[in-house]
Amino acid sequence: MGFAVSPRVAAAVVVLAWAGAAAAQTPTSNTTPADPAAAIKAEQEAAWVAADKAAQHGPKDIPLIDQGTLALPAGYTFVPKQEANQIRHAWGGNADPDLIGMVWSDAAGEDWYALIDFTKEGYIREDDAKDWNADELLSSLKDGTQAGNQDRIARGFPPLAVTGWIEVPQYDAATHRLVWSAKVVETDNAADEGSANYKTYALGREGYIGLNMVTSTAAIEGEKKYARELLNSVSYTTGKRYEDFTESTDRVAEYGLAALVAGVAAKKLGLIAIAGAFVLKFAKVIIIALGAFGFGLTKLFRRKPRDGGTA
Repeated sequence: MGFAVSPRVAAAVVVLAWAGAAAAQTPTSNTTPADPAAAIKAEQEAAWVAADKAAQHGPKDIPLIDQGTLALPAGYTFVPKQEANQIRHAWGGNADPDLIGMVWSDAAGEDWYALIDFTKEGYIREDDAKDWNADELLSSLKDGTQAGNQDRIARGFPPLAVTGWIEVPQYDAATHRLVWSAKVVETDNAADEGSANYKTYALGREGYIGLNMVTSTAAIEGEKKYARELLNSVSYTTGKRYEDFTESTDRVAEYGLAALVAGVAAKKLGLIAIAGAFVLKFAKVIIIALGAFGFGLTKLFRRKPRDGGTA
C-alpha cells in the first residue's frame, strides 16, 4: 500500500532527496566529511538499517526493563533502545540513557512515532498537581527547550521553540497517569506549522514510565488516542506499582509532578529537527523517493490495516 503524501511534505522531500543525491556525489575525506549533508544522510541510512534488523511487531509483550510490560497491539512496531537512540541522533535529537524504545503504527495514514522511557528517580508525590500554574509550567518548558538549541545548532539542525499548550497538563489520581501536550516550531522558519509533543506518564513505585508521541499539530487531535492506547497497554509488575510504595523504606523523588512538565520534561522532549514535518513522515517518504537506499527498508515501513480497529 502506498503513502498518502501532502503537497507540502512532497515538496520538502524533493528538496531533501535532491540534496542527498548531490551530497552522495561529493568526494569526502576518510576522517572529516567535505559536506555535512552527506554525513547526516549516511548516519540516517545506517540508523534505519539497524532499526529494520531489530524491529518487533505486535501483538507482542515488550518487557519494559525490570518495571513492567507493554502489551504492544497488532499493527504497531517497536524498536529497542540502542537502535531507537541511533534514529534520534541521526535526526537531530540527543541519545537518552533512560530510553526503552520507539513505537509507531504500521497502519496507512498514521504518521507519528512515540518514545518510551523509564526514569528511576523514586516515588513521585502528586500533591503539586492540585494547585500548579499552567502558565509557569509553560514558561519553564520554553526555557528548557531553548537551552537545548546550542547542541542542535552545532550539529547543523535548526533551533526549536515551544510556543504554547495543545493540551494543558492533566493528572488522573485514580490511575496515576499524567498527560500534556505542547506545540513546537522551528524558530528560524516562519512557514513551519509546528509539531506536537503529546506526553503521557505512568507513575510507579521507583519512578515513572514516559511515552512521548510526536506528530503534526494538524494531526494531533485524531492521533492522540493512539498515545492513550499505548499508555493503557503499559502495566507495572507487582511490587513496582505506584500503590506498592512503602513510606518507611522507599526512596522519594526530589521533585513532584510539576517537574515532569517543566524542568525534567524540557530535557527529554523528542523534538524534531526537520522543517515542516517530523522524523518518521520524512524518513518513510524519503526512503521511498530514494529507492529505499538499496537496503530493503520497505520491509520495516510496510503499511497494513490495523487488526481489531483503533482505540
